[in-house]
Amino acid sequence: MVKFFQQRHSYDYSWGTVSGAFLNRYPNPFAAHVLAADTIEHRLDAATGALHVTRLLRKTNSVPRWARGIMRGNDAFILEEVVVDPAGATLVSRTRNITHTRLLQVEEKQTLTADPRDGGRTLCKNETCIVSSIGYGLNSRIESFSLSRFSENIARSRKGMLYVLDVAQRRGLLLRQRMRAEHQP
Repeated sequence: MVKFFQQRHSYDYSWGTVSGAFLNRYPNPFAAHVLAADTIEHRLDAATGALHVTRLLRKTNSVPRWARGIMRGNDAFILEEVVVDPAGATLVSRTRNITHTRLLQVEEKQTLTADPRDGGRTLCKNETCIVSSIGYGLNSRIESFSLSRFSENIARSRKGMLYVLDVAQRRGLLLRQRMRAEHQP
């Protein structure tokens, strides 16, 4: 059986600010489990103006006791593919695990769009698919456990984004103040 998760949220920041924060969200204190975020490729599509970024995320997670015989080590690698379309004011991120796939496959799609009714807000939609094909009658239990863990993690992820957005906003204010001070006689 496959488990699906979907959630919508909005940020009280413009789409440009949120997409910039999304690409720079690591490190932050709410994502201490993310050990590295390495860019594999980035390119600008000349025809559409869209930025394509592929990253490899290295994470560590506590492994449940029942999975220790199946999973080797606590580290996991996640492939993240992001398309930022400034013309359409959308950012679409697709992530999937590339380790521990025998136990569990998790694919997440996160879409950030400018709120059409309020330019100072950004809409966020998370869609996740969780599948275990390990067998032995454990699939449903593993998927249910992972779904509950995922919904907890998404709350932490949102706190991390808010932290990064707050830091970006404070840095922007400081930069504007410094630039004003430098241009004053």
